[in-house]
Amino acid sequence: MELLNALLFMLAEMSPYILLGFFIAGVLHAFIPQRTMARHLSGTGWKPVVKAAMIGVPLPLCSCGVLPTAVAMRRNGASRAASTSFLISTPQTGVDSIAATWSLLGPAFAIVRPIAALVTALFGGVAVGHSETEREVITCAPTEGRTESRSFLRKATDALRYGFIDLVGSIGGWLVVGLIIAALITVYVPADFFSILGRNPLLSMIAVLVVAIPMYVCATGSIPIALSLMLKGLSPGTALVLLMAGPAANFASFTLISREMGKKSACIYLASIVLGSIAFGLAIDYLLPAAWFAPLSGTGMMCHAAHIGLFPAICSALLVLLLVIAFIRRYIPKHSITSTMTKEYSITGMNCPHCQAAVTKSISSVPGVAQVEVSLSAGKATVEGEHNPQDLIAAVRAAGFDAEQK
Repeated sequence: MELLNALLFMLAEMSPYILLGFFIAGVLHAFIPQRTMARHLSGTGWKPVVKAAMIGVPLPLCSCGVLPTAVAMRRNGASRAASTSFLISTPQTGVDSIAATWSLLGPAFAIVRPIAALVTALFGGVAVGHSETEREVITCAPTEGRTESRSFLRKATDALRYGFIDLVGSIGGWLVVGLIIAALITVYVPADFFSILGRNPLLSMIAVLVVAIPMYVCATGSIPIALSLMLKGLSPGTALVLLMAGPAANFASFTLISREMGKKSACIYLASIVLGSIAFGLAIDYLLPAAWFAPLSGTGMMCHAAHIGLFPAICSALLVLLLVIAFIRRYIPKHSITSTMTKEYSITGMNCPHCQAAVTKSISSVPGVAQVEVSLSAGKATVEGEHNPQDLIAAVRAAGFDAEQK
């Protein structure tokens, strides 16, 4: 019963903010073209780095979802320094996680978290820019001399679909995992379990980094885990280290960045996250008032679970429904497309439902495509319509993936 109460409390506290974040994320996705962002991030100097960091902070992309986006922006003309800045700032935070951070950890964490993401991204991007002179020629994706014009209604529909279907499918599983881990820590870990580490913030931060860097957790899913660790004695600064390093750094990101932008850029990317998270963590523990970052009491979590208001209850039910729909869409196979104009393509580089949605969108934009079905588990796309396979492959590659006709 205590475990269920903890889960219900966290879900009720977070769900209204998460749903609001999903809506804003969909609006940003539908109304701000990716190529427009890439155009602003081209060139050398510090200005593209600043723009990339500021663009990345509100975007709700996880560390695997940001990879194809950054690769596509890079291939559309973004500089290596700006791409690195975007890769650092984007997965650490987002409009959805900022809202959820406010709901569980309070306004101080909600303000410090995006500031930390912005500063570490600026540091990493500028460091990459100074470390190497970019003289390579960047091959941009063909524009085919046309721009896609969509009505406001079409954009609004795309916004709702992306925010409440694609994005929920991308981070929903990790959000559930984060809530369960947080509830287990809250209920079953003794209150003095982390007391030794809690007396030495730097040691606890290093311990959290050792766990967080290889682990994958999304920016929103890391919030309840951070709260639970604070309730068990770890410092607020250590919690921030988890909030920064957990979503931003993992082995998959490091490997892809090494391949696309070189090992030097990848090392600077990782070092920026590690050093930045420790610096901001120590600043919270030693320079800012502790009262700003005081966690909710564990007793309060259990008591308030039984007194959930009507509006949080409705939001919780809606979020659970969206998670169930995302699960069904991902794991229950659809009917295959079959017609004489059907072609199949092998797709490589997809890691999550966000990647799947990006590939679907890129293929759908190819002239002649009437219907497309992308399978994340099978790594293939089934496309119906009289289209040019080379145009389709080029569109998929411009989105940061690779395609080959079967």
